[in-house]
Amino acid sequence: MLVDSHAHLLSLEDPVGAVSKAAAEGIGKIISIGTGLESSLATIELSRKYRGVYVSVGIHPHSASSFNEEVMREFEGIAEDPKVVAIGETGLDYHYMNSPREDQIRSFEAHMELARRHSLPFVVHVRDAEEELLSMLRGADLGSRPGVIHCFSGDYETAKKYLDLGFFISFSGIVTFKRAEEVRDAAARIPIERLLYETDSPYLAPVPQRGKPNEPCNVVYVARLISELRGLSLEEFTQVVFENVMELFPKVSKDKDGLI
Repeated sequence: MLVDSHAHLLSLEDPVGAVSKAAAEGIGKIISIGTGLESSLATIELSRKYRGVYVSVGIHPHSASSFNEEVMREFEGIAEDPKVVAIGETGLDYHYMNSPREDQIRSFEAHMELARRHSLPFVVHVRDAEEELLSMLRGADLGSRPGVIHCFSGDYETAKKYLDLGFFISFSGIVTFKRAEEVRDAAARIPIERLLYETDSPYLAPVPQRGKPNEPCNVVYVARLISELRGLSLEEFTQVVFENVMELFPKVSKDKDGLI
């Protein structure tokens, strides 16, 4: 069973059509990611229509300036929803700096604490802030399986630093890009029991769909390339990753009845 472990369904032009198309292509689970309070609440409502759609709730680092205690109390209330399986995406992005550094750090710390209180994994976004983010993680009370570094775009040595802290590593369509040799090397070498794949749709469409709006159905291209790198059949590889998803996100149903 294919799983898209990170998609932004509400950012798609036709979320309902995208879910139907994914189901027809054999995608059995989608974890749809909130980027703020409003999108998180709307994504929960969308997820109630589908057996296999789950939700991660939080404030994207681009929007970290919207973080405040009142908003976090709202997240506190929805974290126990049966469809909410993770906190985030959260993290640090010093490339675009759409929110000041101090706001991003404050928001990230609050998200980690929220995840800890509710025994949920958290979904990490990082760009041009690796060392500071790693320093924050090393100083936090993370537990054995704290979360996932999503849309990984670094090399194997960087991946090892996150693996040493207990994180899973998730690969997006970037792994299919021509110049992504280091990312492919990491995807081939990290322990397979810590590996996830995703689309991050509607962004980063994989080859051969690059340049088009991305959708969860395209996760098969990411899975197929990594399975080839690992010398496994697509069926063997997707079974392992399905089990990884179940380990990291215990609230995701283990049934294989399908998405819809």
